Amino acid sequence: MVNILQSKRDSSRFQILVEIAAHQPNLRQKEVAERLGVTPQAISEYVKELVADGLVVTDGRMRYRTTKEGVEWLLEAAAELKRYSRMVMEEIISHVSVWAAIADEDLDEGERVSLEMRGGLLYANHKDGIEATGVTIFPARSGEDVGVSDLHGLIGLDEGRITVAKVPRVQLGGSRKVDLDQLASLAGRKGMVGALGVEAMVALQKVGREPDVFFGAKESAVESAYHGVSSLIVCVDEQIASLLNRLEAEGLKYELLDLARDGG
Repeated sequence: MVNILQSKRDSSRFQILVEIAAHQPNLRQKEVAERLGVTPQAISEYVKELVADGLVVTDGRMRYRTTKEGVEWLLEAAAELKRYSRMVMEEIISHVSVWAAIADEDLDEGERVSLEMRGGLLYANHKDGIEATGVTIFPARSGEDVGVSDLHGLIGLDEGRITVAKVPRVQLGGSRKVDLDQLASLAGRKGMVGALGVEAMVALQKVGREPDVFFGAKESAVESAYHGVSSLIVCVDEQIASLLNRLEAEGLKYELLDLARDGG
């Protein structure tokens, strides 16, 4: 559960900050109070907190503006809500009755099995110490897909890490100006490798690594991260801005490295 849904205080602060951002510099506290179902006095206290925390500034005449820190807090909270709603829509609502998993071993119908995510895929087995469990709806041999219902517990899933490696455009030397040793090291330890730009693809080929994705590498990075798979996206410099904008819009964390090699 995301933090702002667990706390009435954080939820109210989030909604009030949204109202301030939408209507700044004028904030009609009475109207906000009616929308949120609280008293104007409560809104006033929340606004004072936001000002004290540096998320909002005021000129002392009931005129308010969000600060840079306030915008960043809003973006982080909104991204957290977006990830949660995405999980609800894609992983719960659409699979509320039966989940599809891969059988790690031979399974019988009606068995309660453990469920774990590996490499972005859901596996069913008899391992101990795993919180999430379900019941198989038919028998399956090891390696087959199996339907699982009656899910209990939470399936552990850490968000995948994204490494963005920038390479020069062809006018600046392209793959000839790439630090291939560093690229080879990066490509050897990432689960999914994508390329954005011909220069990026050729640089990967020079270190013996065909990209897993060329067309649609941005979306693959996002989907991989949501399924717990880390990725390396080798990207030509002129496409870096659009890639980072996409990752930031999804609230995903990334590391940016410059692989341009100085000299001949």
